[in-house]
Amino acid sequence: MRYDLVIFDNDGVLVDSEPLSNRLLAGYLTELGHPTSYEDSIRDYMGSAMHRVHDLVLERTGQRLPEDFDEVFHARVFAAFERELRPVPGVTDVLEKLVADGVPYCVASSGSHERIRVGHRTTGLDRWFTDERIFSSEDVGRGKPAPDLFLYAAERMGVAPGRCVVVEDSPLGVQAAVAAGMDVYGFTAMTPPERLEGAGRLFADMGELAGLLM
Repeated sequence: MRYDLVIFDNDGVLVDSEPLSNRLLAGYLTELGHPTSYEDSIRDYMGSAMHRVHDLVLERTGQRLPEDFDEVFHARVFAAFERELRPVPGVTDVLEKLVADGVPYCVASSGSHERIRVGHRTTGLDRWFTDERIFSSEDVGRGKPAPDLFLYAAERMGVAPGRCVVVEDSPLGVQAAVAAGMDVYGFTAMTPPERLEGAGRLFADMGELAGLLM
């Protein structure tokens, strides 16, 4: 193994949540009078923390989202997770390989701790991710594309940034990993490869990842 730590993004990389959450986000913003398509949501918000949604709506419209926006949105997302969420195909095989080889790994997500844990419990990934392996944008002052979250995760895991590789599927996440001085592998199952410029490797099938990491 060429790396001392593998840092996974969560949504779209570990759990197949991006289609669910972006469909719901687009619908809720449209409901509130901010017309947003599914494609708009993927382009503007995929991989970002919730503050970006508030910031972009305010910047574009001069209007603030309701105070309970996050609460209502997450309630809808968690309900959808319970019904529909699945792990990304092939990701458990990757985790099994990392454990078998003794390679440290963790998750560093723009989502809240609650969102990460709900998704992992629903999909069974909680067996792979104990509390000390879970890092959220809530833990740092700035979310992706700032490098803070990845640097924090590396520090807590006791690994130098240059010995880390990040597995990401969003442009913001790739930017954050590059800014942190880490290698990054871009997962293109949902994201056009050209939007993940800066990633050192690109792959479309999670089954390819274990081989790329060696």
